[in-house]
Amino acid sequence: MVYFVLIGLVAVSTVPLSFAGAQERLRIAYAGGASVVPVWIVQEKGLLKRQGISGELIQISASTTALQALLAGEVELVVTSAATLVSSRLAGVDVIMIMAIVPTFPSHVMASRTITDVSQLKGKIGGVNRFGTNTDLGLRLTLKKYDLDPERDVKLVPVGGTSQMVAALLKGIIQFGLFTEPFVRETEKLGFKSLVDVGSLKIPFHWNGVLTRESTIKSKRPLIAKFVRAMTEAIYIFKTEKEWTTTIISKYLKINDPEGLERTYNSFSVILPEIPYPTPEGVKILLDDMMLKNPKVAETNPKEFVDMSFVQELDRSGSIKKLYGK
Repeated sequence: MVYFVLIGLVAVSTVPLSFAGAQERLRIAYAGGASVVPVWIVQEKGLLKRQGISGELIQISASTTALQALLAGEVELVVTSAATLVSSRLAGVDVIMIMAIVPTFPSHVMASRTITDVSQLKGKIGGVNRFGTNTDLGLRLTLKKYDLDPERDVKLVPVGGTSQMVAALLKGIIQFGLFTEPFVRETEKLGFKSLVDVGSLKIPFHWNGVLTRESTIKSKRPLIAKFVRAMTEAIYIFKTEKEWTTTIISKYLKINDPEGLERTYNSFSVILPEIPYPTPEGVKILLDDMMLKNPKVAETNPKEFVDMSFVQELDRSGSIKKLYGK
């Protein structure tokens, strides 16, 4: 079985959400840090159990590996980025996004304190996790916002994970990079500064969302609808129960610094959408970027990458407005 092979290859932790014998089973893989807090809230609050679902969370270290589990039928849902969605669908796989979680870049461009303006990045070397990842796209889009050509004005190099990015900054291998909280705070402690709050630019992009397969929707639509409902409630809890949510962030990310917790919470609470529509605009910006190297992408309709019907049904029912007391 592919699932057992994955366990041997990557760091995976499986957390049972409930084990009631008569409940429907649902397996969810996810990859990420603070951006997947709503997934942890679903677990901690037992939101699936309330709806008669026995859920299983599978944490996987890389989005590509999570997608492999989805394609192998080992999980029904994956919480990951639009980059994974687009590359898979362009390859002919029936993967589709059914709800958004973080609909923009929750990031900061971090640089040396001697750099006081984005224009001063010209001629410098910037770090990304890997080419084609969220950090790569986010950095390039931000540079373009400030009239810098990411292909000519700077040099971008892949350096690996966040810890490798920090090490590269400290060694002077790179002079800037893209970070999310709590790593923005940690990087500041080391003497670097936030040059750009990328989240404030409100660039439409699905940093992460819930992906499934169209074939799974056909066979398990009611079950998936329950998960979307649970995740929507989890976002509500995130936004309205700050003290409790910060304890969850602390538990899963091993953060004990009060300021780090506060900043991590604040950076995501303002971004998470009350009504989590997976919009075509959040996909289009990625397609536009890919079109520069692959003109055939211009023929692709971004609407084909999202299924808005699950959130639309919730929205029309009035249940989301009821949550927020509207």
